[in-house]
Amino acid sequence: MKLRKTTAMAALALALTATAACGGKDGEAGDQEKKTDEKALPTYEVAKDVDIDSAVFEKAKKRGKLIIGAKADQPYLGFQNQSSKKYEGFDIEIAKMVAADLGFDPEKQVQFKTIDSSIRETAISKGQVDLMVGTYTINDERKKQVDFVGPYYMAGQDLLVRKDEKDIKGPDSIKGKKVCSITGSTPLQNIKENKGKYGAEPVEFGKYTDCVKQLIDGQVDAMTTDDAILKGYAAQRPTKLKVVGELFSEEPYGIGLKKGQDKLQKAVTDAVKKHQENGDYEKAYDATLGLSGSKFVEPPALDN
Repeated sequence: MKLRKTTAMAALALALTATAACGGKDGEAGDQEKKTDEKALPTYEVAKDVDIDSAVFEKAKKRGKLIIGAKADQPYLGFQNQSSKKYEGFDIEIAKMVAADLGFDPEKQVQFKTIDSSIRETAISKGQVDLMVGTYTINDERKKQVDFVGPYYMAGQDLLVRKDEKDIKGPDSIKGKKVCSITGSTPLQNIKENKGKYGAEPVEFGKYTDCVKQLIDGQVDAMTTDDAILKGYAAQRPTKLKVVGELFSEEPYGIGLKKGQDKLQKAVTDAVKKHQENGDYEKAYDATLGLSGSKFVEPPALDN
């Protein structure tokens, strides 16, 4: 009896181990075949004796840390690990490059702060963050409220589909298809306002993760938003999802900062340019967004 009980418990333990290896919450553990390789990420030498004639910089220097606004729900782009509470992703690496060149240790003197898209300009202008690095598209309306460094990455509206999808090859092939995005987003509006052109049936949710689940479950045919965000989800679930790779808009990403900080703006521009030229930028991309299978593309020219 004792032997039979022991054998049964061993079998149960083995079964649980196998389940953990193949599944996990919502089946995600088995999908996350590729993870950010910490060893592949570049390291950034912290500049010494940096002096910039900027009120924002002086305030950060006095407090002993740089506060950077970021995203927390975009895998491989701007994502906060719920276990370690650390932020990771391509945008986070861009922020670390800049911080190091401004004289702040990225691991000890940078505080990342999750900022919703709707309050980014407010957070910058009120000094709640020193810089904003989080899929922040540069446009004329935002330029009235904040200054930008960039573009450091040219994103664009794209489509995320299931790995075995063969019919959807771009925006011209979504007629009659259910296409998901988040409420109030520019990509969703584009699909809605151009129904005569695309002919898609828009489906909207409050969170990107809801769209991803609907897509994996077969409830929708595609998901649309900036390609950089889609690449992150494709990298998270490489056996189930892929990015189509046909852009139908341009979304130039920039680093936001308070207006009137010209010297700081130049210092941040110089930092981004330096790390693009020395190879750090490409290494960071390959270890994050590159895991989606999307090849590295040379970044756009920075505005001076």
